[in-house]
Amino acid sequence: MLDMVIKGGPVVWLLVGFSVVALTVIVLKAAQFYLLRDASPALVNNAIGAFESGEQEPEKRFAEAGGYTRAWLVNHALLLIKDTRLTSEQARLESERLAKAAINCRLSYLRILDVIAAMAPLLGLFGTVLGMIASFQAMEAAGSQVNPAVLSGGIWQALLTTAVGVAVAIPVSMVHSVFERRTEVQANQYEDDLARIFTAYARQRVQSRPVKLASAG
Repeated sequence: MLDMVIKGGPVVWLLVGFSVVALTVIVLKAAQFYLLRDASPALVNNAIGAFESGEQEPEKRFAEAGGYTRAWLVNHALLLIKDTRLTSEQARLESERLAKAAINCRLSYLRILDVIAAMAPLLGLFGTVLGMIASFQAMEAAGSQVNPAVLSGGIWQALLTTAVGVAVAIPVSMVHSVFERRTEVQANQYEDDLARIFTAYARQRVQSRPVKLASAG
């Protein structure tokens, strides 16, 4: 394998470097997604349900939630609603800002995987074209004394870059799609949680308003 990498030339070395970068990002993102996982979905759903039913302090159910998790976002949304210095619109906007920050945290560095997945096959093809040009130049220089073994050796070395590029791109593209899909699911969950919370809050505000008695005619 090392011999093939050496014979592949600078393009293969660059692709190997891409694979190292991609592997590093994948390991870091996998650890991040594990730390930000929704460990207690039932707890969060129960807390939102408690708020919808009128419980006064449902946020105490997960006061120790870690940053940028679903429980963390719901906890902050409930605390913002109780902050008398904020209007309902301000509390909603701040909750949405926190949700976007949590999603952006999950999206960080995914662009690197996207670029590597797109660039690796192109670099492989570029290396193959360069290798084929060199092979045909050698054929032209040899004239009628062309050695088929030398020619075929140059061709397989040229095609090696395409194989390496595709080998790098396929797993990186698959992992990127998995991470992107998980982020999309989480974003939809955040949107649904905030919609439930602020819909319940608006309903409670309407119900708490004093009823005006009609004046006698």
